[in-house]
Amino acid sequence: MQLATQLALFLDNRPGTLARVCDALAEAGVNIHAFSTNDAVDHTVIRMVVSDPRKAIEVFEQRNALVVESEVLMVPGDNRPGSLAEIARKLGEAGINIDYAYCATSPGARNGLLILRATNCKKAMKVLNQPVK
Repeated sequence: MQLATQLALFLDNRPGTLARVCDALAEAGVNIHAFSTNDAVDHTVIRMVVSDPRKAIEVFEQRNALVVESEVLMVPGDNRPGSLAEIARKLGEAGINIDYAYCATSPGARNGLLILRATNCKKAMKVLNQPVK
């Protein structure tokens, strides 16, 4: 488990937007570890965790894109029923709210990766690292 910088981009919701974002990052040698999109009528929010946040910010700012940084947790976990419930329960019992989260696993994969934005990511990491009683 580790803290990571997440970038949120606010862009027009039009065909080809995601392709242009990914092309720009690829040209700069920046790998995307995780991403999520949320749409509205006229814009989209693309949240991503990348291999080099500083370089990605430069790429986006050169293109006049609005980009916002935030701290998130990258939580590796077992791909089994109840694993997300355990994480949510531990955080809830500690009074830590999950603002949002996104993840994916292949059905046959043993492990997955959860990207989690909490009210206090450092405290959340301590809580999740505590051994099960």
